[in-house]
Amino acid sequence: MTREQPSRRGRRLTATVTDLDVAIQRAFLIGVHLPGMTSAEEERSLDELSLLTDTAGSDPVDRELVKRERIDPATYIGSGKASELANLTTALDIDVVVFDHALTPAQQRNLAHTFHCDVVDREALILDIFAQHATSKVGALQVELALLRYNLPRLRGQGKDLSQQGAGIGTRGPGETKLETDRRRILQRISKLERELKKAAGHRETQRKRRRKSEIPQVAIVGYTNAGKSTLLNALTDADALVEDRLFATLDPTVRRLDLPNNQAVLLADTVGFVRRLPHGLIEAFRSTLAEANEADLLIHLVDATDDQPTGQIAAVREVLEEIDANEIPELLVFNKVDALSDVQLSRVENLYPDVVRISALLGQGLEDLVSTLAETVARQMVTLTLRVPYDRGDVVAAAHRLGDVIEEKHDDHGTVLDVRVPAPMTGQFAEFSR
Repeated sequence: MTREQPSRRGRRLTATVTDLDVAIQRAFLIGVHLPGMTSAEEERSLDELSLLTDTAGSDPVDRELVKRERIDPATYIGSGKASELANLTTALDIDVVVFDHALTPAQQRNLAHTFHCDVVDREALILDIFAQHATSKVGALQVELALLRYNLPRLRGQGKDLSQQGAGIGTRGPGETKLETDRRRILQRISKLERELKKAAGHRETQRKRRRKSEIPQVAIVGYTNAGKSTLLNALTDADALVEDRLFATLDPTVRRLDLPNNQAVLLADTVGFVRRLPHGLIEAFRSTLAEANEADLLIHLVDATDDQPTGQIAAVREVLEEIDANEIPELLVFNKVDALSDVQLSRVENLYPDVVRISALLGQGLEDLVSTLAETVARQMVTLTLRVPYDRGDVVAAAHRLGDVIEEKHDDHGTVLDVRVPAPMTGQFAEFSR
């Protein structure tokens, strides 16, 4: 068991929509080592859980990695181990116990009864962080929907035993119980949120179609949370996107135009960060936001070079990309924060990943190489056309210069002859003039 230093006092860590109770919370973290996973992997996951807990505003005071052959259906870690840890958390004056795995509603209730304090799982923790960082209207709606879906099966009460929906002796009374009323109101709110988000998704889809109609290639920056995606977007485009050295600081996508050296332009989009075991409910709630990656022609996969095991980062991101059907989009792997590496660490990265682009978005190191590589990558997705354009269609010549890379331009008695390279989606725009 490893003790961690308290780092920040914050608001109460619970997965509710309107909980604004500010209090000091001491958190105890629990991970479970099951067959098929290594202790090192689970310890790294607990390290990340500690960062998530700190980001949520609670103090990760201590932690325990429990070895189990199988999950206990009642308490996840077994009643004996739960009682043992409950004695420890009582002695440490713990306010919340955070599990690194998803708990069923029954497991959560049983554990809360054993520990005599709040018990939350990884999903509730991430939801809490998202609730704090959602600034846009759509982001707030997405978070609220995910929270309600999470909380619905966790409503406490005697359920059917208190139902007043039947008929006959013993069923007549005051009407619905509070539990039934709560469920009905939550279901109504979920339906309303789904309608509002569907409308918002339609608006975003219209924006994406407008951008697609411009036929400028779309590039999405994806990566692990806190890998530096917003910093990179700002460095390349002066986007003024929010930058914080915290997990999930950015939830809402930002799209900016970037002009490349070969006279080609791309639309560069920032996206929400990923983590290991990103809850499926969040992926569903943020599907319209993640569509920026799904609709891209190319992905810049940004990796934090300071991570001891970047392979785990890369695998976690690719797992989410697969879930949103974006795993077949061409990918440009880029390692960020190389300025923070020692010579030994830098050599290790260079040996393990010799072909990746290495940058420091914060200091601007390697950005020229990145832009050059990006231009070359986009160029490989381009098609070379020979166009014969009448002299009265100067707009087509201008479009060829603006949207493509003009290799050669000649003039004859019939008009302008251009050899131009354009992104594959744009070929239709010039089909009438193609030879």
